[in-house]
Amino acid sequence: MRTVLKEIRHNPLLWLLAFVPIVFIAGNVWPEAHTLLFVLSVLAIVPLAALLSHATESVAAKTGDAVGGLLNATLGNLTELVISLAALRTGQIMLVKASIAGAIVTNSLFMLGASFLLGGIRYHTQEYNRVSARLQAGLLFLATIALLVPSAVAEADSTADTAFTSKLSVGLAVLLIVAYALGMFFSLKTHREFFASVAQGEEKEEPWPIGIALVTLAAVTLLVALVSEIFVESVQEAAVTFGMTPAFVGFIVVALVGAAAEMASAFSGARKNRLDLSVGIALGSASQIALFVAPVLVLLSYFIGPVPMDLRFWPGAVVMMLIAALTASLVTNSGRSAWFVGVLVLMVYLIFALTLYLLPPGAR
Repeated sequence: MRTVLKEIRHNPLLWLLAFVPIVFIAGNVWPEAHTLLFVLSVLAIVPLAALLSHATESVAAKTGDAVGGLLNATLGNLTELVISLAALRTGQIMLVKASIAGAIVTNSLFMLGASFLLGGIRYHTQEYNRVSARLQAGLLFLATIALLVPSAVAEADSTADTAFTSKLSVGLAVLLIVAYALGMFFSLKTHREFFASVAQGEEKEEPWPIGIALVTLAAVTLLVALVSEIFVESVQEAAVTFGMTPAFVGFIVVALVGAAAEMASAFSGARKNRLDLSVGIALGSASQIALFVAPVLVLLSYFIGPVPMDLRFWPGAVVMMLIAALTASLVTNSGRSAWFVGVLVLMVYLIFALTLYLLPPGAR
C-alpha cells in the first residue's frame, strides 16, 4: 500500500483520484445532473487509467509483454462487459451493439495508431513481434467475418427471419469463443516461443512487487467499471448539451472512455519503446471483444435480458469493423513502425469519427 501511496504523491495526474469519491457522492445527491456527472466521471476515469497503466507495466516486467498485454486487455474489457451487461438487463440492445462495434474500431485504429505515433515521435523506428501481431489481427478478421455473415444474410435473403438470425448468432457465438480459447492456447502454451517480446525497452522505474500490482489491477478495474456505469447513464443527456449525435456517442465517446485504462498502458509502453506491450493491448483488446465479450453477451442475453441479442449489426458498423480489421492487419505485417504509420491509421479512425459526428440523428 505504501508503494501505491508513494506513486500517488509523486504523480500530479493521480491527484485527480479525489474525483472518484466525488463522482459517487454526486451520483447519489444529484442523479439528474447528467452534464455534471459526465464531466466528473471523465475526470475520475483518467487517473484510474494512469494507475492501472503503472500496475500493468509492473506485471509485464515480471511476466513479459505478451502476457502483460493480454492481462491488461482482459481487465480493461471487464469495463466493457459490465457496461454491456447493465444495458442488456434494461433491454438496450442497440447501445450494447454500438459499444461493441465502437470498442473494436477504437482499439484497432485509435489505440494502435496513437501508440505508433507517440512511440515514433520519440524513436526513429520501433520493432515488435509481428507473429503475435499477425495472430491477433487474424483473430480480429475472423471475428469480423462472423459479425458480417448475419447482417449480409439478412440483407440478401428476405426469408431469413428473426428466428434464423437468433439461431445463427448463438452458433457463431460458440464458434468464436472456441476460436479465442484455441488462439490463447496456441500463443501461451504450444507455440509460446514465437510470441516473445522483441525488446524490453527502457526501464526507468522500479516495478512494483507482483502482489501489490495484481491487487491494484483488480481494485482499480472495479472502480473503473463503477465509474463507467455512471458515465454511461449520464452521457446520453450530456451529449445533447454538447451537440453530439447518438451514433457518435455510442461508437466514439463511450468506446474512448471505456478503453481509457488500456490506452494509458498502451501509450506509456510505446513511449518507453515497448511496442510489443502496446500492440498486444490494442489488438488483443479488439480481438477479445469480438471473439469473447460479444459472444458471451449473446449467450447471456437469453438469461438476463428481456429480449435475446443477436450478432446482426447495421451495415455501417459492419463496414467500419471490417475496414478496421484489414487496416490493422496491413500495418502490423512488417513488425516495424514509425510515426507516419500511426498518422495513417489515425486518419482512418478520424474519417469514421467525422462521419458519425455529422450523421443525422435518425440515421444509423
